[in-house]
Amino acid sequence: MNIKNYINRIKYTGEITPNMVLLLQLQKAHLLSIPFENLDIHYGNKIDLDVAKIYAKVVEKGRGGFCYELNGLFFFLLKTIGFDAKIVSANVYNNDKKEFGKAFDHLTIIVKLNDIEYLVDVGFGEFTFFPLKLELNTIQTDSRGDFMIEMFEKGVYQVLKLSEGKKIIQYIFTIQEKVMNQFTEMCQYHQTSPDSHFTHQKLISRPTENGRITLAGNILKITDKGAIKKEVEFEKSEFEKYLLDWFNIDAASINTDGII
Repeated sequence: MNIKNYINRIKYTGEITPNMVLLLQLQKAHLLSIPFENLDIHYGNKIDLDVAKIYAKVVEKGRGGFCYELNGLFFFLLKTIGFDAKIVSANVYNNDKKEFGKAFDHLTIIVKLNDIEYLVDVGFGEFTFFPLKLELNTIQTDSRGDFMIEMFEKGVYQVLKLSEGKKIIQYIFTIQEKVMNQFTEMCQYHQTSPDSHFTHQKLISRPTENGRITLAGNILKITDKGAIKKEVEFEKSEFEKYLLDWFNIDAASINTDGII
């Protein structure tokens, strides 16, 4: 991993000393620069949990990825810089089915600083800009909203987003350290199963300072300060044009296996 190239990819220009200030800045910079996307799934490219391949895709080719790639890669950056970090397993809550996904459904990060642990996530779509302290039943205000961590059951934590007096479940997670290859089965599941929402349509999304830019299927949606600033429905054949215009990604560079 070339730290300089990675740092340049996320447009970070400050000091590289493993402390809370750096962690805050790196997480936000990563989110603003690298999109969450599932495009390889729809262009016939298998996603392997090989850090060198993920690095080449995200840093050298200017792409994004989904949780296993983004959080997996960010974890290795943090470790290389000198942070006390580990990857852990999470189960995402499905609001439609009112149930959690399987173990290893989501890969996220725990960072320990000054004997305090923080939940760090750059691969969950609309989430926090900054780390969440593993402090139970305390409202933590982030620029993306109010969040809270509760005990779900013994050894399992639950992260919630607070909105209009309601607690919206995001996911549950453990703090037992895992390794990348333990996520292989679920990574394969999310690429191939019709029950995975990642296989349903092309998706790429990136937050802005006050909103989000998203291409989902044949719809471009731009939000700002909680309001829809722009929403365009286009022909599916135009997806690649919008992808280039809004995310500076050439579809020809994605289709490495020659399958659409």
